[in-house]
Amino acid sequence: MRFRYLTCDVFTERPFGGNPLAVFPDARELPERRMQQVAREINYSETVFVLPPENPEHTRRLRIFTPGAEVPFAGHPTVGTAFVLAAIGEVPLAGAETRVVLEERIGPVEVTITARDGRPTGGRLHAAYLPQPGPPPPGREEIVAVLSLEPEALDDEAMPIEAWTSGIPFLVVPLVDREALARATLDLAVWRGVLSEWWAPNVYPVVRLPGGGEADWRVRMFAPGLGVPEDPATGSAATAFAGYLGRREGAAEGALRFRVEQGIELGRPSLMRVEVEKQRGEVTAIRVGGGAVLMAEGEMEVGL
Repeated sequence: MRFRYLTCDVFTERPFGGNPLAVFPDARELPERRMQQVAREINYSETVFVLPPENPEHTRRLRIFTPGAEVPFAGHPTVGTAFVLAAIGEVPLAGAETRVVLEERIGPVEVTITARDGRPTGGRLHAAYLPQPGPPPPGREEIVAVLSLEPEALDDEAMPIEAWTSGIPFLVVPLVDREALARATLDLAVWRGVLSEWWAPNVYPVVRLPGGGEADWRVRMFAPGLGVPEDPATGSAATAFAGYLGRREGAAEGALRFRVEQGIELGRPSLMRVEVEKQRGEVTAIRVGGGAVLMAEGEMEVGL
């Protein structure tokens, strides 16, 4: 049986940037046992299978798979799927912004689709699960060894190494500069011994950028346990990072806004815009958004 799919690049406004995504807009007849095989065949960071919602007030239900596993939530698949559904007319646009609710394993996720001149341009997800910190991480020397770096590459005095989750756990590792970030290479053997069975096996090194540029932070993300050696744009990690920064920066009341670039080292530059709302020093809402570009359409023959 043949199933239609579309691809798009997410968290970019230009083709061949951002994070590629495959979306099957109608997966009702696609057997569940084939979904992981299809995601492995496409071999993008994530592939999405769209199903009717369980709650009729919601827009659609999503199953999200990396090449190695199904995940409860992911940022660029959430934004990208909403964008694709609008681009093919499955979701009618209501002007410059259109609200949809997508059911994921983590729960309902609200997405605002952005549009210009009657065409979708991207989207902005509203975190369904506010970030929470995890347990104390392994030792700093073990962590820099995972990244094939020296201890001097860490910038962890004011910004400590911490694990955070917004549905998928990430280990935030602050580094001293862009050069250290560019030199980082995941040592898979060390990772297996230090992080593969730990609470947050996904490694998220970050660097604060000097002011005046397009972005405030540059990041990378390694998730070998999910079948993703390195990801060009990770909205779920940016959401978790918003919790990390929200605890430390900005006023106790109001909004904290910052821009995160990723994928530079992979030749797929991505830009995510993050908004954190705070009340009495606590994070109360997080939004992560960016552009998207429709790339291709095809069919896949999937045995039933």
